[in-house]
Amino acid sequence: MSECIRQYERVCKDEFASIHAKLDRLDEAIRGNGKPGIQLRLDRLEASEKSRAKLIWIIVGAAATLAMTAVWQQVFGG
Repeated sequence: MSECIRQYERVCKDEFASIHAKLDRLDEAIRGNGKPGIQLRLDRLEASEKSRAKLIWIIVGAAATLAMTAVWQQVFGG
């Protein structure tokens, strides 16, 4: 049993500490820990993309309406 404890102290303890530190850094990157993390930044990007897509459709609709109005005036002169 003491051989297992010595092997743990010699090999595993430092490796487990290293893995724990990496997991802490990943958790901090995802959650943010007081600053915007990956999760919040991704939510903001998705919301921004939705707004941009709506704006593009509004612009396309306005341009199509202007084009159809110009065609209508050319054809029917009114």
